[in-house]
Amino acid sequence: MIQRRTAVALLASPLLLTGCGGGAEATERHTPARGPAPASTPEPSTRPAPQGIPGLGPRRTAAIPGRCEQAVVVTGRGPNSPLCTVVLHQRTDEGWQAGPAWPGHNALRGWSAHHMAGDLRSPLGVYTLSDAGGLLPDPGSKLPYHRSGGFHSPGTGFEGEPLEGSFDYVVAIDYNRRTGTSPLDWTRPLGPERGGGVWLHVDHGGPTHGCVSVAKAHMKELLRTLDPGRHPVVVMGYADWLAH
Repeated sequence: MIQRRTAVALLASPLLLTGCGGGAEATERHTPARGPAPASTPEPSTRPAPQGIPGLGPRRTAAIPGRCEQAVVVTGRGPNSPLCTVVLHQRTDEGWQAGPAWPGHNALRGWSAHHMAGDLRSPLGVYTLSDAGGLLPDPGSKLPYHRSGGFHSPGTGFEGEPLEGSFDYVVAIDYNRRTGTSPLDWTRPLGPERGGGVWLHVDHGGPTHGCVSVAKAHMKELLRTLDPGRHPVVVMGYADWLAH
């Protein structure tokens, strides 16, 4: 499930070294003039190359829109594992800056490149983050926040853990959904058989049906940081897939 905030970029100005070129000097009558001095070789720039997002290969990096300045990277332990690590990266003038690593859960059976309803796998991919909501009042989200009693989450999870409070805060992952609406909107552009309702939400201590979950405090931080003006996305998958 979902919410917003922003980061400050530091501008590093490189030291620019310029060389002086010399021409012929005036001399006494019988002294031959000097030829032109050789052009100086420019000093190489000492500015480091922009820093990319660790763990992302060229294909995954290319899938991130150029205007995106916030990327939530979800790194699963394996194609069939429900365990993952979540890191919010923010773009600065020097490249991407990583926040702290948060432990989390994804779907019970891991990941799928062709997610289907009921497959108990999280969809691989890069998805925009447009809308948030939850059972609790807005904690200061920058994304549009939709509060509703429909975010009630009764019952127990796959390991017998209570699900109560899981949807206190959510951010909708824009997989097979209509953006600009509540995460509870069940419009499915790809059809209902392709699943939907894939969210970032509060962790309940066990695997999910397809969502990604982190601790409640981390969900509040995401809601206060993710900023629609910075075009946030989530990049999600197991480590080997992300590395391509």
